[in-house]
Amino acid sequence: MDQLERYQNMIQELLEDYAQFGAGDEFVEIQLLADTVRDHYQLMHVGWQNERRIYGCILHLDIKDGKIWLQHNGTEYDIPAQLVAKGVPKTDIVVGFHSPFKRQFTDYAVG
Repeated sequence: MDQLERYQNMIQELLEDYAQFGAGDEFVEIQLLADTVRDHYQLMHVGWQNERRIYGCILHLDIKDGKIWLQHNGTEYDIPAQLVAKGVPKTDIVVGFHSPFKRQFTDYAVG
């Protein structure tokens, strides 16, 4: 298995694990979106709660130029640390929701 396929599988497993947290609500669906051709991966809330529309991104990760980009983290969990624990080197993780200037001060890749 090459690196790209390994990263694709890791991301999908991670999102499947987080999708289990929201399972059980009959009115709000947790959707896992995986575009393995363009390497975009998202976990979304979709539905209704009382009279209020629920729609939003929980997690969004991309694979670009051999690196995993965390584009959005709507959880309280340290997703980059979880990726490192799965064997992804810090040099292959970009915290994309931080500005390029701020990324240089993290333990992860700048871009």
